[in-house]
Amino acid sequence: MMLPDYWLQRPNMEITSQTRSDFDQLFARLKAARTNTRLDYTFPVPKWQFVCYLADQWGVVLHGTGDPHIQVFEPRLSNDLNDFGAQTAVYAARDGLWAMFFAILDRRRYPMATTNACVQLVDEAGQVSDPRYVFGISRPALLQQPWRAGMIYLLPGDTFVNQPSLRFGPYEVRVPQLASLVPVKPLARLEVGPDDFPFLKDIRGIDDARLPEYGQAMQAGAPWPE
Repeated sequence: MMLPDYWLQRPNMEITSQTRSDFDQLFARLKAARTNTRLDYTFPVPKWQFVCYLADQWGVVLHGTGDPHIQVFEPRLSNDLNDFGAQTAVYAARDGLWAMFFAILDRRRYPMATTNACVQLVDEAGQVSDPRYVFGISRPALLQQPWRAGMIYLLPGDTFVNQPSLRFGPYEVRVPQLASLVPVKPLARLEVGPDDFPFLKDIRGIDDARLPEYGQAMQAGAPWPE
């Protein structure tokens, strides 16, 4: 399936076997300790590749926020257009770039609406596409460059359930959003900033009054509303 060009494709991940091994060993230690360690990042690849690798290979669940002091995530009622996203739950993503988007947005100082998505398409032969993304925020906020240093929390996936897949013609659409109905204690946390987000210049300015139009276009694979 050919998605419109506003769907961004994840950049290539160039991780050596040694770095993969180092990631694996670090994750094993974090999982065993469960101390919400603040990571001192020293690896030779960008941070987005680290969190994407942990999500892809180990099923780590990720939550991006500006709060560096969370010890326990408590379920909260969310306001969303679909039933899965409108529960009282802890929400997180199994995708590093999607979580990083929320970590670097300073929504406390700059009020904004967001239009964002992350999907993978599965064809009839079972082939799974690379992740594709859309990132948009209110146009007045975008003009102010509302970025901040934020935190990505690494969460155990034990109590999380995946958002059900969608259908689009012959394709299964997987959305890496998850929800836990019970509190969750982080395994660790990683500070990130705007320079760590490879799609910073690709974030779109949106008109808040047209949010339903953007959602309909993304769901239908239609051109971006201009």
